[in-house]
Amino acid sequence: MKVLICDDEPLAVERLVRLVGQLGHEVVATAQHGLEVKSLVEQYRPDVLLLDIQMPELDGLSCAKQLGSLSFKPAIIFCTAYDQHALAAFHVQAQAYLLKPIAKQDLQQALEHVVQPTQAQLNQFKNNAENMQEPPQLSHRQCITARSHRGVELIPIEQIYYFLADQKYVSVRHRQGFVLIDETLKELESEFAEHFIRIHRNALVSIHELDGLETICSGQYQVRFRQIEDRLAVSRRHLPLLRGKLHRL
Repeated sequence: MKVLICDDEPLAVERLVRLVGQLGHEVVATAQHGLEVKSLVEQYRPDVLLLDIQMPELDGLSCAKQLGSLSFKPAIIFCTAYDQHALAAFHVQAQAYLLKPIAKQDLQQALEHVVQPTQAQLNQFKNNAENMQEPPQLSHRQCITARSHRGVELIPIEQIYYFLADQKYVSVRHRQGFVLIDETLKELESEFAEHFIRIHRNALVSIHELDGLETICSGQYQVRFRQIEDRLAVSRRHLPLLRGKLHRL
């Protein structure tokens, strides 16, 4: 992938250039503030923009908003020393949010995340064009914001297998592992009703990631998933609705 780096700290730029090269990608240009980014994006058409937030002249969030007017827009990964801007980063459609000092493994995972969602979006745009339809209006978030040992992460909804309530937190099982979020299952169920179904008072599962229903003992069932070995119990109350949903898949 072609990568553009924007950071006003020379040492930070040097480190990112080195890490990007080690991960097998190409740094096509670097910038010291947001005012330079738009012209560089138009000139080099990078796949990814590694963008700092606190910069002179034009900060990273304002820079990202400006890029929204371009016909070609790179995936944005914020690289910052501050964790309080994660929600604002989501609103400008950032793909990831990494905290400095950036670890090589975290950058690698963020770059890997960029590839699949971007391809999925391209496929959707292609289908819309072929069917002569307008792009669907999004009624819910496309990512979940979570704080982990790697900093603040943006997890695409399409990469989540299930939400599991545990006391006052909710555990999110996704393609890269687990994170905890401070939201309720009721709120999540209401927002993502098209994509997730409740199977127990403490569990919401992705409809599209379900592989089937199996018996564990007389009258007791659990669900299995397509790509992971996890199993979750299904309550009798939610069993009929789940069966109906599976039959329609």
